[in-house]
Amino acid sequence: MSAITQAMILAAGKGTRLRPLTLETPKPLVEVGGQPLIVWHIKALQAAGITDITINTSWLADKLMDTLGDGSQFDVTLHWSIEEEEPLETAGGIFQALQAGKLKDAPFILVNSDVWTTYDFGQLKDYELGSDQKAHLILIDNPEHNNGGDFAINNGLASEQPIGDADKYTFAGISVMSPRVVDGLVPGQPAALAPLLRQAMLKFQVTAEVIKDNWIDVGTPERLTQINEFLKNDTIKDKSDS
Repeated sequence: MSAITQAMILAAGKGTRLRPLTLETPKPLVEVGGQPLIVWHIKALQAAGITDITINTSWLADKLMDTLGDGSQFDVTLHWSIEEEEPLETAGGIFQALQAGKLKDAPFILVNSDVWTTYDFGQLKDYELGSDQKAHLILIDNPEHNNGGDFAINNGLASEQPIGDADKYTFAGISVMSPRVVDGLVPGQPAALAPLLRQAMLKFQVTAEVIKDNWIDVGTPERLTQINEFLKNDTIKDKSDS
C-alpha cells in the first residue's frame, strides 16, 4: 500500500454569499478563530504528513498568494494553479492543476477551502482507492441549511438516491480523488465535480463514510459568526478546564 502524499484545496470561488466581506478579501483568507480559514486546512494537512499541496485560485489571487507564499511558513510546499479569467469550477480546477503538473497523476486528498472541521486528515493518508474507483467521500449528518442531504451510502457505496431505509447525508467537501474522475474534460472549460461523481456512482465507483467530527460550511455571514462564537466559547471552556 502506498500512502497518499498530495492534496488539493479548492479556493477559486468568489465567495459571493459572504459579501461585502469578500469584495476585498478572498474567502479562504476570511478569519476563523483568529486565523485564515484556509490556514486551518494547511496546518491540518501538514500535521497528517501531507506537505505537497496544490491550491487553485482566481478571485483576488494575488492577495491569497502573497499571504501564503510558497508554504514554507507552514512547513509545506504550495503549488499555485491560477485560473486567469473566471473560476473553472471544481472539476475544471482539478483538471487544469493536473494538466499543468501541479498535481501529480496519483490519488490526492481534496478539500473545499470554505469548510471548517476538526476532522483528522491522517485518517485518509493511507486510504487506497480500488483500481476502478474514482473517489471516496466524507459525509456528515445534515446541517440545517442542507437538511435534504446530498448522497446516501448503501453497503459502503455512495449513491444519489437511498435504497430502502438508508439515510442521505451531506458531502463534507473532503474526499480522496482519483485523477481519473476528470478524464475527458476540455482544457479551460468550467466543469462541476458533482455531475461527474454522480456518473461514477452509477458505475459503483464511489465509496463513502460518515464522520461525527465538528464541521461547518462557512458560506454565509451568519455561519461565520456561528463558528467564531463556537471557537471563542471552546477556548474559554478549555482555559477554565486547565
